[in-house]
Formats: sequence, C-alpha cells, structure tokens
Amino acid sequence: MRSRIGTSRLYGAMVCGLLAATSYAGHVMAEGHTLTAQDYAQAERFMPYNTMPLVDHAVRTVHWIDGTHFWYVDHDVHGDHYVQMDVTSGKASPLFDHVKLASALTKAGAKSVKTDKLGITDYRVAADGRDQVEVGGTTYLCNLKAAGECVDKSTLVKTGKEPGVLSPDRKQEAFIRNWNLWVRDVVTGKETQLTTDGVENFGYATDNAGWKHTDNAILEWSPDSKQIATFQQDQRLDGDMYTVTTRVGHPELSAWKYPLPGDKNITMIERVIINVPGHKVVRLKMPADQHRSTLCDDVSCGEDGGWDDVKWSQDGNTLAFVSTSRDHKHETFRIADTKTGEVRTVFHEDVATDYESGNGTVNWRYLPDTHEAIWFSERSNWGNLYLYDLTDGKLKHAITTGDGNVTEVLKVDTKTRTVWFRGVGRTPGVNPYYQQFWKVSLDGGEPTLLSPENADHTITMSEDGKYFVDSYSTTSAPPVAVLRDANDGHTAASVAKADISRLVATGWQPPELITLKARDGKTDVYGLMFKPTHFDPKKKYPIVDYIYPGPQTGSVYTYGFMPSQYDDQSLAELGFIVVAIDGMGTPWRSKSFHDTWYGNMGDNTLPDQVVAIKELAQRYNWIDLERVGIWGHSGGGDATADAMFRYPDFFKVGWSESGNHDNREYEDDWGEKWQGLLTTNKDGSTNYDNQANEDQAKNLKGRLMLVHGTIDDNVPFYNTLLVVDALMKANKDFDMLMVPNQHHGYAAATPYITRRRWDYFVTNLAGDTPPKEYALKPWPWK
Repeated sequence: MRSRIGTSRLYGAMVCGLLAATSYAGHVMAEGHTLTAQDYAQAERFMPYNTMPLVDHAVRTVHWIDGTHFWYVDHDVHGDHYVQMDVTSGKASPLFDHVKLASALTKAGAKSVKTDKLGITDYRVAADGRDQVEVGGTTYLCNLKAAGECVDKSTLVKTGKEPGVLSPDRKQEAFIRNWNLWVRDVVTGKETQLTTDGVENFGYATDNAGWKHTDNAILEWSPDSKQIATFQQDQRLDGDMYTVTTRVGHPELSAWKYPLPGDKNITMIERVIINVPGHKVVRLKMPADQHRSTLCDDVSCGEDGGWDDVKWSQDGNTLAFVSTSRDHKHETFRIADTKTGEVRTVFHEDVATDYESGNGTVNWRYLPDTHEAIWFSERSNWGNLYLYDLTDGKLKHAITTGDGNVTEVLKVDTKTRTVWFRGVGRTPGVNPYYQQFWKVSLDGGEPTLLSPENADHTITMSEDGKYFVDSYSTTSAPPVAVLRDANDGHTAASVAKADISRLVATGWQPPELITLKARDGKTDVYGLMFKPTHFDPKKKYPIVDYIYPGPQTGSVYTYGFMPSQYDDQSLAELGFIVVAIDGMGTPWRSKSFHDTWYGNMGDNTLPDQVVAIKELAQRYNWIDLERVGIWGHSGGGDATADAMFRYPDFFKVGWSESGNHDNREYEDDWGEKWQGLLTTNKDGSTNYDNQANEDQAKNLKGRLMLVHGTIDDNVPFYNTLLVVDALMKANKDFDMLMVPNQHHGYAAATPYITRRRWDYFVTNLAGDTPPKEYALKPWPWK
C-alpha cells in the first residue's frame, strides 16, 4: 500500500511562486555539452502523461456490478470505452450509449465531457434503475432509455455538503456535523442527529491522524444497516501544528491537532456502538484505546476508507476488533456485545519490533458462526495465516506455512472453509515482488495456485466468490486480463490484451530488472535500471539513484507494467543511468528483512544503495562511479539529505524534496512505530538522535538542493528548516526552493520543480548546460 510519505511521486494543488537561495560552483564537472530544447522535448516524450495514452487495452481493474457482470474502461487510439462483460456468456458489450451519455451530461452542466473521454470516476445502477455516474466530483442520475437525460443528484434532494458513508442497504449515509454523527435518508434527504455530546476535538468518527485530516466519517455499518461502530476521538490535550499562507496582507493561519513522538498526550478513542433507529449510543466497557492500526499509521488505511480493524458479525450482535499499543508491539483481539457494551479479550500477540497485519489490507477475519478467527502473523519470519478458537483464545493450527507472505486476504467462504489470498515469494524462481493468487482450506493443507503466470497479478473477485478477473504483467510485458474460475483458476474468458505498438513506435524501451547483493553480501535486492534510448556503451554515464527508503514501501513503484515510472526514463534520456533499488528495511520480503534497521531510521537503506551501485559499476564499465547523484520526495527527501551527509564522498549531487528530516518533528505514530517510543537519556541524548539529519549536516561536501511546500500539512516544512539552520551554522553552501502555498505534493508547480530537478543534475552531475527555462507541459492530474 503507498500511503503518506510514500505516494509522493504524484503531486496535486495550485502555486503562487517560489523562493530560490544560494548557488555556488559545482563539485562534479565534466567536459560539458549544451543541451537544447529538443533534447528536453525528447525526454518529455517519456513522461506519464505522454506514454500512458499510447497503451491500448490495458485493463487492470474491473468493477463488479453483480455476480455475473462487471464493467471496465478499455482505452485505445479512439478514446475510452466503457464496457461490461457477462461472465455466463463471456461476451462484452458497451456499458451504455457513449454519445447519448456525453450529450446528456453536457446538458446537465458537466464540463469537458467528450464522447471519447467521458471522465467517469464511478458508475453504478441506482435503485430506480437509472445509471448513476460520477464526473468531475459531481454525481448524476441518467435515464438513457429514451433521448437521454441526466440530472445533478444534489439538485434532487437538498441536504448538507458533508461527505457521507453509505449504509449496506444504500438507503442512508452517515456523516459528521459539528463534531456529532448524523444520518441522512438518501431518497428524501431527511437528516437525523444520532449523537449530541460531541464537542470540538472530542467528536464522533472524526478523521484526524495528524498528517491526514479530512471531513470524512470513520465508521463501520452493521450488515443490516441498523447499527454503526465508531468512536469518540479525544484530541483535546493534543499539541497543535501550524501553517500560514503567503499573500499580500495578513497571512491565513491553519492550526490542527498533530501529536509528536514523545508527547505525553496523544489522540485516544472511546469505542461506541450506535443504534441508528433508536438513536442510542452504547459505549464499550473498556478504557480509551490508542488511535492506532494493525496495518498503517491511521485507523483508516485503505483507499476506500472505513475502519480497518473492526469486523461485524452477520447478525449484528457482536463486534470483533483489535487494539494496538502505542508502540505497535502489542495487539489484543477483542469481542464486544453490541447491546450491552461488554468486552471480552480473546488473545494477544506481542512482538519485539512492530506488528503489521499484512500488505495493503488488514488480513485478520472474524468467523463468529464457527467461533473462529483468522489471524495474520510473521512469527515464523514470514507472513502466514493462523486459525484461532474464539471460545478459549487458543491457536488451533496454521492455515498457511512456509516461506513467502500472504499479502491480502480477498475472500473467506465459511461454508466451503476456503480462503482466497494474494501472496508473494511463495513460488521458487519467481520474482519475490510478483503477487500471485492462491486459495487454501481453513483447515490447512497445501495452497492451490490460481494464477500460474510468472508475472505480477492484480485480482478483482466477484462478491459471490465464483469468479475473479486477473490482470497480469511484468515491467516489460503489458497487462493481459482474463476472467477465471475461482475454484481451480481455469480461464473462462479473455477480457483484454494490452497493445503497446503505438508506445514502442516512439522509441520507448522498458526498464531493466536488476538483482544485486545487499550490504551483507548475501541477500538479493531488486530494482529497476533506466538507460537512455540513445545509449552508447562506449560512453561513461553519471548515475542517479531515485530513493524511497520505506519502511512502508520502496523505491520501485511496481514490478508490473507501467509505461513510465514517473520521470525515471525522462531523466535517463538527458544522459544518465537512473536506478531505483528496494533496499533492506522495505516491505514484501521476510520479517527480518523488513526489520533490518528498526530503531535506526537514519539507515534509510543507504548501505544497500551504496554497495548495489558499486556492484553495478563493476558489472558495467559505462557507469561513472565518480558521478553519483540521488533524489527523492518525502521519505526519499529525508534519505537524500541523509545520503549527502553520511556518504559525502560517494553521493556528489542530491535533490531533496519535502523530507521528514527529523521524525521528532513528524506525526507521532510514524516515528513511534518504526523508531520506537522516544526516550531521553541522563545526558540529554535520545534514541531518536541517530535519525536526525540536522545532526549530520556538518558533513556535507557535495551539491544539495532542499525543496519544500510552505503549507505542507503532511510533513511540516519546519523539518527542512531544521536542516537549513544546521547547514548555516556549519557554514555550508546549499541550494533551496520553497514552494509557496503548496502542500506535500506540488500540483501545478510540479512541472516547474521537475524541470529544475532535471537542470540541477544536468548542470551539477553531468557537467552539461541545460536549455534556458524549458517549459514542461502542465500535468493533467487532478
């Protein structure tokens, strides 16, 4: 899963300008060449907004309508086609009349809608049979059976603007207003207040993890849509974080609750069950719990929202949940009686470092009908599933065993006692990052592989569990999507096969998969290498290391197919070898691999980056080991500055964006999960000193650029100012760009920042001269 400081290569929002600091003679110079605008234009050809439209029929994700129908978007040279497939016949047909829908949406007020580019982000069939589509953030109800008519859904029913969480029966949605929880009737718009004692910073279902704070409600509806599991979140004693805007006149101050590692008071939650028809709140009979998760550093980890560590029984009488300790070392599985609020502790798991319940999704499951629970654990050094007896809390047996990880449990059928899951590293000889799909009996035994291709598999199962769509690919082989039987994996129908002929015609080439040795000289680490399309093996090329150190994700965005992994190929095109290497301490491998530098976040995978690049230089004499650059965003920005300070004779040029340079100045759950609880020694030193970049800044020798958005509410820009202060006190030269009125991503400023980064490496690492003020295309991402 890419949350927070890991999703940084895609940016969003508006810019007002920026402030540049000092400049000085470069440390790395070679016999230079003057690059032209045409050279930069050639590099820009391989940016995502230019390559992605050239991939035809690349179906990765489908959306199930019911047990026998799903829809997907099929793109080709003629545009986007919305298609539905009937699994019983294996035949595909248009989901709707594109021409009629485009016309109806335009008449209803939707902007920039074209027949070949509808821009639909969500589609479903409404209760009255009309097509419900979401375009540009607006939901429309459309009748396409006659001439075609769409209407903005919000004009039909007058309600508040608060975002709601839809009930399973799709008749109500729950939302927050004035710190209390309400429900509104979807058809009539009637609103009903459910709680009355919510107050500022002690509200119901509020979404505030410090680094993330939204108006969304965090809750779980019961299957019968009559109860809601949520919490009253206490942040009244939490410390605040502040940003101010840049403008003429008085700046606008933003303040929100943002606990830090070591704070005495951090966010706590009081768990409650709300009976919706009776407007009754049942408070669970237990002390306030930590605002923590078994999966990430928020109680809501997935893209679809929700409360991940809470599972209802089908009858709504009981609720299972897991409590996570502040340091993520202790997990407690509990069951609550939803009518009385009584809570029973069933079992615990304690670990030496930090517990996680999977990759991408919480993998534990509540099976009340058989008084069992599926539990995920890395106790064997690998992520496996275990079956527990809920009557006594005892382990019954392991469901899966051996090397390799269960990454995502996608479905459990208690009648057939079958579990379907994605997994990595479970097939010898297959790339350990390739996800494959399996099924296994709850009673144990050998799992059955349902996706045999040596590739990375994206799986979407039907709700009834009878079928799944499998889209598989590698970095060089584009996606093939097929419909498969979930019982034995046989192919029931072909969905789509990607065609990259238009992409290849531009001169595009795939990155090279590289396998190198880690710091210990034994462990394999994997990565991607990008070379210029005009590569000449007789030349010597400077090398740039794109880094994201984890611990929750790595430098490589995917080992499946992507026509562009951000601007890696574009940068290579300017005369560089570009690498992205997943060092030790990143996920998806063994527990010991992931824990390599637990408690020592200043490691940042850098020992692996250094030895791997040296190995590449030994392997290929066209890599110039005297000209090594590094860059990254967020966690990668932290690692970049760290690299320039800890390995000043190896890394000569660094570009550090929005780095969390000292995790004592970043939200509490991040550092306390990976570095441990903050402790202060008698001499004033702390266990966090080993990760503080400002303490290493005096070692800088090379050329370093520091970049940060001034209203970053994820990683506050004070993190970068700590490093700036230390560099100035050490009398070090450095460069800086502050991006006014921008958050963690740079949005409309992204083309400018990207071009400046290219210029920085071209000038200071390659010793060449870039074209003056080349303008990259404005990015189309919203």
